Amino acid sequence: MLLVVDVGNSETTLGLCDGERVVEHWRVTTDAARTPDEVFLLLRSLILAADLVPAAVTGAAIGSVVPSVTGALAEAAARLSGREAVIVDARSPLGITLAVDEPMTVGADRIINTLAASRMHGVDCIVVDLGTATTYDCITADGVFLGGVIQPGVRTSAETLFRRTSKLPATELVAPAKVIGTRTEECIRAGVVFGAAESVDGIVRRIKREWPRAAVPRVIATGGLAEVIKPHTSEIERVEPDLTLHGLRLAHQLLTAGAASRA
Repeated sequence: MLLVVDVGNSETTLGLCDGERVVEHWRVTTDAARTPDEVFLLLRSLILAADLVPAAVTGAAIGSVVPSVTGALAEAAARLSGREAVIVDARSPLGITLAVDEPMTVGADRIINTLAASRMHGVDCIVVDLGTATTYDCITADGVFLGGVIQPGVRTSAETLFRRTSKLPATELVAPAKVIGTRTEECIRAGVVFGAAESVDGIVRRIKREWPRAAVPRVIATGGLAEVIKPHTSEIERVEPDLTLHGLRLAHQLLTAGAASRA
C-alpha cells in the first residue's frame, strides 16, 4: 500500500492507497513540533487502529505547504515503508504546466490538484479546495494550471469572528434550517455557511466569465468542508473528497517510474 500525505497549514490529511483506491484516510492537526519518532508512532497507530499492518506500506508520497513539517514526516514515512518518501512540489516533473508568473511559489496542494483533475476528469476544471484557505484552481484538460484565487477559509473566517467578538459563541459549522435566524447560534451558522456558499458561487461565476477557452469548466469541490458547503451552492457540480490524495498517488506513480527509467 502507498501512504499519501497532504500537509496543510491547520490540518494534515493522510491516506492509504491500495492500487487506485483510497482505502483509509485520516485528518490530524498539523504540528511542526512533532519529532520524526513521534510522527512515526502516529502513523503506526493510525494504521493499526484501522486493523491494517504497518509492514504493508511500501512507499509514501508527500505534498506539503508547511516546510517545517516536511522533514520529520519524510523521515518517519521512510522508516515506516523502508523507502525514501517522494516529495511533490513545483520542481517535480509531473507533465503539467504552471502557467503563472512565479511557478515556484505555487503550493504543492494546487500542483497535486492540477495533476489529479486533469488525469481523472480530462476536461477543463475549477477545483474549489475548502481548507484553511479556500482556493480556486483553474486547470485545463491537458494539465495546465492557469492560476486562480485564494481567499480566507470558512473556518478561518469563523474563528476570527469568534475571537474578535466576545459575546458571540463559537458554534458548529452546519447550515441552519433557514436564513433568518431567531437565535444567535443560528444567525452565526447562517452567516458563515450561506455566506461561504454565496462567495463560492460568485467567484466561480467570475472565473467562468474570464475562462480563456471555449469549454465551460467543470466545478469540483474538495477539502474538509466541501460536503457542508456544496448543497447550498449552485455552481459546484460534484465533491471529490479524496482528490488531493489521488493526485499524490498519481504523482508517486509518475515520479517513481521516471526515477526507474533514469536508473
